[in-house]
Formats: sequence, structure tokens, C-alpha cells
Amino acid sequence: MQSIITNRLGLSVCVLATALALAACGKTEHDATAGEKLDSAVAKVEQKSEEVSKDVQQGMATASAQTGAAVDKLQAGAQDASITTQVNAELARDPELSAMKIDVDTNAGKVVLKGTAPSDAARDRAVTLAKAVSGVVDVDNQLRVGG
Repeated sequence: MQSIITNRLGLSVCVLATALALAACGKTEHDATAGEKLDSAVAKVEQKSEEVSKDVQQGMATASAQTGAAVDKLQAGAQDASITTQVNAELARDPELSAMKIDVDTNAGKVVLKGTAPSDAARDRAVTLAKAVSGVVDVDNQLRVGG
């Protein structure tokens, strides 16, 4: 009888030692099966895929907005250049103003005239000619009279 108690005691000590050893190694009674590990990996990949997809969509939206802004800026610049060219052509057709050096600058449809005009009438006519050009929203007349 004593040997049965000793054997049970020894067996209990062995089971306890094994349990402590496993706990010290960080082992648990239930390790994930291969299927559970695969499911977890698939879930992580799907989550990362969704995150990347959202990042790509946000990047595309940002790029689209920036492209639209760049196109708008180029169109405005082209329109301003066209206005400047047309105002210069109108000034060149005027007999009094064609001989004068008049600088024409345009920004967002606002024309600035700089230089000299031979008379007050010619100065006023330069403004009238500039305002007649399509797309002009305002004229800043900085022309000086004299020659």
C-alpha cells in the first residue's frame, strides 16, 4: 500500500513539475491549430489589404484634386497671356499709342498698363481699348502723360 502512495506521490510530483515547466516556457494547454493560425494570418492580410486600399484611394483623391488645381492654374495663366496679347495688339493698332512703350501685365483678368502716353486723350483711349478685350475684369491705368 505504501508503494501505491509513493507511486501516486511521485506521479503527482512529476505532473506538477511538468505543468510548472510548461508554464515557465509560456506554453498553454491549448495551442492554436494549423487552421486557426491560417485563419488568423488570412484575417491580418485582409485587414492590411483594406488599409492599403484606403490609403491608395485617399492618395488618388489628393492627386486628382492637385491635378485639377494645376489645370485650373494653367488655364488661368493661358487666359491672362491671351488677354495681354490682345491688349498689346489693340494698343499697336492705335496711331498715337503704337509708337509708345506701354507694358501690359495681366493677372486673373486684371490688366495693368505702365509706361507713357502722349496725351490725356491717348491715356484714356488705352484704358478703353484694354477694357474692350474679352476676359478683362479691371484695368489699372498707371500710364504717365508725356514723352
